[in-house]
Amino acid sequence: MKKQRSKFCAVFLLPLLAALGLLFFYLVSFPLVSFPVSMPRQVKAAFGPPSPNLGLIERISLTFQLYRYSDQLTDPANPFGDMASFQIVLGESPITVSARLEEQGLIQDADAFRVYLIYSGMDTQIQAGEYSLSPALNSLEIAQALLDPNPTDATLVVLAGWRLEEVGIAIPTSGLTITREAFIDLAEAESAEGYLLPGNYELPRTTDAEALLATLRASFDQDITDELRSGFEQQGLSLHEAVILASIIEREAIVDDEMPMIASVFFNRLAIGMKLETDPTVQYAIGYNHTQGRWWTNPLSLADLQINSPYNTYLHPGLPPGPICSPGINALRAVAFPAQTPYYYFRATCDGSGRHFFAETFEEHKANACP
Repeated sequence: MKKQRSKFCAVFLLPLLAALGLLFFYLVSFPLVSFPVSMPRQVKAAFGPPSPNLGLIERISLTFQLYRYSDQLTDPANPFGDMASFQIVLGESPITVSARLEEQGLIQDADAFRVYLIYSGMDTQIQAGEYSLSPALNSLEIAQALLDPNPTDATLVVLAGWRLEEVGIAIPTSGLTITREAFIDLAEAESAEGYLLPGNYELPRTTDAEALLATLRASFDQDITDELRSGFEQQGLSLHEAVILASIIEREAIVDDEMPMIASVFFNRLAIGMKLETDPTVQYAIGYNHTQGRWWTNPLSLADLQINSPYNTYLHPGLPPGPICSPGINALRAVAFPAQTPYYYFRATCDGSGRHFFAETFEEHKANACP
């Protein structure tokens, strides 16, 4: 009986006590790090499930560390960095690989990267070979890329509301060999702003800038159906004018089902010669904000609203001279088929839902301001 009790303690109690001791160690060692009950769920949601080959103690330890390293792993080392060659030799350890990735500026933190590799089980799956990697990828994406040194296709994701430069920035993260400068220069020369249809594009890695731009433009042409074209005509707009207005709606709307309402406000303003006075056009005119590290300055200052640009709809009536971003199909449909409302104003609600209050008069609009 004593031997059975000793065996039970060795198999069940000792690992449990070790795990509890590890938990106590982290709570004492890192008092500034909160320990929400949902931490394992948060880590699993962000980093996927742990490797089934991990023991209980390892899972607890790695979960704590991933929670602490979250920012280092999910933020890229350099959002504007260029592709770089990276070679892994046969038999190279994950520790060495992680250290060299940090030295080349491809990841933020070698220790964080190594922890993620072990947690996910990728530490035993990294393949030797020659890679083209970008510091615009985050550590999770870098780790995934190291599982296949010779992918034949690249995936470019274009999000609705991106301006041309943001599409260019996404190119190095896609696996395409095009430089963002080559694509941006070509797209600007061909006035492609607004005509790069959002979506996921599977492309050969060897696709050049001309072929990429042609693919994006062809997708746009295919999705602008006769129904949409007829809707634009009924609103008295050319295709280009419709794209301009749709690009503004894309940047103004958070919730897609409000797009027809927002479109109605702009149509009502245009009908009476009222200025659009929409912030996204000013943000587009300002361009990249180095202080904020973003393309869309937020919030805008009173000085920003006085910027001398034909895109400043606070100063100039009518539509700006061109689109300000790539609108999605929902925004384009809102222009073709706007809601019919008496509204001339809208502003964000105060509950953080992304929705808006709509008003017919300026007095009502002021009354909708958040306290």
